Amino acid sequence: MAHTAAAFKVDYFQFLKPDGKLVEDQQVPALARDFDRLTELYKLMVLTRTFDKKAVALQRTGKLGTYASCLGHEAAHVAIGAAMKEEDCFAPMYREYGAQFYRGVKMSEVLLYWGGDERGSNFSGPKHDFAWCVPIATQCLHAAGAALAYKLKKEDRVAVTVVGDGGSSKGDFLEAINAGSAWKLPLVLVIVNNQWAISVPRKKQNTAATLAQKGIAGGLPSIQVDGNDLIACLWAMDKAVNAARAGKGAFVLEMLTYRLSDHTTADDARRYRPSDEVDEAWDNEPLKRLKAYLIDQGAWSDDKEEELLGECKQWVQQAADEYLDMIENDPQPVTAMFDYMFAELPADLIEQRTYAQDYAEDGGHH
Repeated sequence: MAHTAAAFKVDYFQFLKPDGKLVEDQQVPALARDFDRLTELYKLMVLTRTFDKKAVALQRTGKLGTYASCLGHEAAHVAIGAAMKEEDCFAPMYREYGAQFYRGVKMSEVLLYWGGDERGSNFSGPKHDFAWCVPIATQCLHAAGAALAYKLKKEDRVAVTVVGDGGSSKGDFLEAINAGSAWKLPLVLVIVNNQWAISVPRKKQNTAATLAQKGIAGGLPSIQVDGNDLIACLWAMDKAVNAARAGKGAFVLEMLTYRLSDHTTADDARRYRPSDEVDEAWDNEPLKRLKAYLIDQGAWSDDKEEELLGECKQWVQQAADEYLDMIENDPQPVTAMFDYMFAELPADLIEQRTYAQDYAEDGGHH
């Protein structure tokens, strides 16, 4: 005789609609009326987008090696940073600049990293945060390890990590879920689902109704939110981080958004994404809806917007100038690429370092 062994549901939350109006017939969190906080976070979202545009321009003019844009992800990333305490640990992938700016990382340091300068990884902000992680999903296990350390040492700290929709298919992500579940870790795993794993659409990556349910399969509470709604993202992050800090274990949070840019500056998304899909995504993007809401509530204005845009351009240009000055007037030697990974360099890398140094000193002629 058949019976139901288990059943589950994934709740979806949206408080702010694309037109900037609150969702009707739904209890809205108190955060929606905290206009001072929302305004400050909106300012950071605008700054992040201004920085993003400048970074792409620097790469296109040969002043950055490559760059991973965060265009369209601003609400998700800023909410992640805003929900964390300084003593918490952040293990990013490679485009969560809004979260890192909130935690004190300088814009010039992000540019140094993408410019190939090792000093970019020695960034400002909490020194216990992890550096950018390009290998897909491995940062999830880094965060799980940090969370395990906090639990063993009985520290009141939470580890937060981010993975994309593509990365959520990697074993590292699923292993981190398993660790978080088995050991009841203070761990928050955020899936920023931007619909495209480089050129592979979400629908071809996984046929499950949600990605959040991967957490449920591992025994973790898991929800999905509108990743273009800052209110929903921050409310959900607060819920997840507070639960983890209170000893209730790990949490999986899926934020639905859209990658408005190319995957990186080495990509051309026009080759595989339909233009009408991108146009529709621009109608749902996070800055426009939060701006509309704040203006409607009397907390923002077009004059304030114009003033903010001018300030952001100035701050971003200062950061770009600082970066360019460092790489032009205080460049690192070629040997720097060997000097920051190992306490004692292995023999094969000592040989390679010597070769690189001799090659550079010889001007590349030998």
